[in-house]
Amino acid sequence: MLRVTWVQPEDLLGHELRQAELEGRETSAVAARWYRAGGPEAPARAGASSATVSPYLRVLAKDLLDELADLPRRSAEREPTCLERIKALCPDWPERTGSARAPAVARLEAAWLGRAVGCLLGKPVEKLPLDGIRALARATGNWPLRTWFTARGVPDELAEQYPWNRRSAANSLAENIDGMPEDDDLNYPLLNLLLLGRHGKAFSTGDVARLWLDELPAGRTFTAERVAYRNLLCGIEPPRTARHRNPFREWIGALIRADVHGWTNPGDPAAAAEQAHRDATLTHTANGVYAAMFTAAALAEAATGVRDVHHCLRTGLAVVPPGSRLARAVRHAIRLARTTWDFETVVDELHATHRACHWVHAVPNTALIAAALTHADGDFTGSVCRAVSGGWDTDSNGAAAGSMAGLLAGHPGALPDRWTAPLKNRLTTSVGDFNGIGFDALAHLTHREAHRS
Repeated sequence: MLRVTWVQPEDLLGHELRQAELEGRETSAVAARWYRAGGPEAPARAGASSATVSPYLRVLAKDLLDELADLPRRSAEREPTCLERIKALCPDWPERTGSARAPAVARLEAAWLGRAVGCLLGKPVEKLPLDGIRALARATGNWPLRTWFTARGVPDELAEQYPWNRRSAANSLAENIDGMPEDDDLNYPLLNLLLLGRHGKAFSTGDVARLWLDELPAGRTFTAERVAYRNLLCGIEPPRTARHRNPFREWIGALIRADVHGWTNPGDPAAAAEQAHRDATLTHTANGVYAAMFTAAALAEAATGVRDVHHCLRTGLAVVPPGSRLARAVRHAIRLARTTWDFETVVDELHATHRACHWVHAVPNTALIAAALTHADGDFTGSVCRAVSGGWDTDSNGAAAGSMAGLLAGHPGALPDRWTAPLKNRLTTSVGDFNGIGFDALAHLTHREAHRS
């Protein structure tokens, strides 16, 4: 029987119970009804539970999802999704200045390459527990992590205990890399190039939705994006697409779409954050939106040519409500990274702090990205390796850290050849006419959009 992941009500309900608790909703009565009826818990590592459920449980799950959505959210006042309310909570919201001079094409190429490298480094260990990542790297003499993962030299028993991500190992282990394979962490920046090309920087959330329906295959969406896509097809309009039966609304999906908004607004973090907000609210709320805004604002500052990653991260925090879970997590991670010599200790503390969150949730992952960039002082290899070695959503974290560190490096030649040469200046994708495009060409297209109003 066909099991479509990320959309079945019985699979969503367990995730919604977890998300609702993080938002401060009182879920105990709903949870008791669900588990008393025999409902499954949230799948830990996949988008669907292993077995089908009765028609009764599926109907019950729909009813309980709607009941949870109606419960009051204690975090509502300090964690709004409305842009004007976000701004009102941010005392240091940046002034709209108008973009500075567009970044050099070479700087943008380094950002694209950095994003691809970090993503590819994290692909084979995505979904693995932290212990597994460390064990696999140590088995090949690659710990602390400093280069691509490899299966060569990994003992059979260790490979069985911690199997590589089956969808990625064939093209992301060192011995198999032949160009940059398709990944949603690269597909979304491509979509946002199309978005800016068609609608300019004044695009609406509806424009994002129409573009997705035109250009994004449904099977290439996951978590919040797949739920929002389904909602669109059911006639639900933004921003309700982000809320309706969408337990993934604070996961990392909006963050991975934010880079182009930052790259094309150099020196104007407010504009970058506002663009990221209009994009993110198709699929996400509150902290899921803040993660995208934080990323876009930090990259907009880095796109001016500034080399201080700490300044860029502070700029990112200026567009996030300071009392939100995301702001508190990022500040904590930065403090840890500044005061702790051993990054493994930083990671262990972050995992202990955020054990209540799913491994794809935006709050712990954004914190880890900030910690990696801080601890490495923006160095490219140090940033991507720390981000990936910290676990959770390894390919997305590597991509985010690589984008920032590549932008700070300023030129493709500043990135070590062992990272960039295997990519062969070739990206595989199912988006638009981009399949096979080079990162140099993408840099030119991004440079053009940075000039547009």
